Amino acid sequence: MSAPRLSSTPLPGIGVRYDLTTRDSRRLSVVAHRDGHRTISAYRRDDPDACDLSVRLTTEETATLIDALMPAHHTPNLLSTTDLGLVAERIELPGSSHWNGRLLGESRIRTDTGASVVAVLRRAEAIPSPTPAFRLAGGDTLIVIGTREGVEAAAEILGRE
Repeated sequence: MSAPRLSSTPLPGIGVRYDLTTRDSRRLSVVAHRDGHRTISAYRRDDPDACDLSVRLTTEETATLIDALMPAHHTPNLLSTTDLGLVAERIELPGSSHWNGRLLGESRIRTDTGASVVAVLRRAEAIPSPTPAFRLAGGDTLIVIGTREGVEAAAEILGRE
């Protein structure tokens, strides 16, 4: 078995393609599109030019997959929420949301669900510990922590159009 190999190829006008050949000679590629999307492809072992699977991911889906593959939060010094019966979820606020332009406190998420919005991701910026006076915007991604039921209830509230 050989070590995994990674190469990159510029794709003018599109982005960059990264090709990975695994130790067991499987070929994967990721096209990093200029608009932030990613296309992940897996190729057949018996024919490395034949694509078995190709999936196009949004920027948010890519971030979620990266978190699953390489969780930055997975260190022994951090408290594991699952050990306490808590979950942390990313909830995207649609542009057509009822809450677009409204204050976080108006949503009554903490009061009605027991779940807490611990951060808001807006474009390339993270806003930690938003106050009830924080104004929500379509496209925001809210990081919500609570019980499974509380987080699901918060997602229902935030999904209101």
